[in-house]
Amino acid sequence: MRQPGEWMQLPTDERILEILNSGLLLSPQVIAKNIDKSRVHVNRRLSVLVEYGLVTRVERGYYEIAMPGVQYLEGELDADDLESDGE
Repeated sequence: MRQPGEWMQLPTDERILEILNSGLLLSPQVIAKNIDKSRVHVNRRLSVLVEYGLVTRVERGYYEIAMPGVQYLEGELDADDLESDGE
């Protein structure tokens, strides 16, 4: 069972992680199209997910899921235990 953090915005954050769990490097625009949210909203949420270490910014405009993101999706990580890197 997944253990979301109070800082998470559900179901959007989980949907972003699920799409990134495909193993592809994706842009906010592609993610937004697939979860029916605006690119601006997805961009904001990606910034938060990067801050907490669930997602990695690979290069300008492209993101991938980080190992803690995979562990969260598998129910092996409590997102409330994560700390923001403060960016």
